[in-house]
Amino acid sequence: MGKGRLEAFSDGVIAVIITIMVLELKAPHGPELSELLPLLPTFLTYVLSFIYIGIYWVNHHHFFHIIHRVSGGLLWANLHLLFWLSLIPFTTAWMGENHFTTIPVALYGVNLLASAIAYTILSLVAVRVHGPDSEIARAFGNDRKGKISVAFYVASIPIAFYSPAISCAFFAIVALIWFVPDKRIERVIG
Repeated sequence: MGKGRLEAFSDGVIAVIITIMVLELKAPHGPELSELLPLLPTFLTYVLSFIYIGIYWVNHHHFFHIIHRVSGGLLWANLHLLFWLSLIPFTTAWMGENHFTTIPVALYGVNLLASAIAYTILSLVAVRVHGPDSEIARAFGNDRKGKISVAFYVASIPIAFYSPAISCAFFAIVALIWFVPDKRIERVIG
């Protein structure tokens, strides 16, 4: 199988994920601006999750610029990533509906951690498929941002039981770290 089909499938799944998230935003029943205020937590979680899905999409797009061969392992690793990303609408909705309470925030952190681990697995499988001297191996040799992200996610889970706001701040920090696309791949191919 060529990588184009895998990319198209992944793009489709990510588009569905974003669609599901936006469908969770319910319009208020009244016409007053004040009726939007109770929806603020739901909207903020949507914005954060939209940014995260966008970050994964951008980095996935860059990632597949240097993928030349697709193996069965790479297909399953990609599905593993898409599985965890597909749960983001659920954890987003739960966290927003419950106004950033402990358990929903902790579960959101678990979801982000699992997604980050899945992306790491995807990159490790790609290195194995392409070899230690490949472009992908050079691009993912030092994953400082990835390691920092995982550390923040791991910390956010127990911290949610003391201060969900701090956990949410950690999520925002990681999103800011990744808002600028990963330059490692651009350096290797450009």
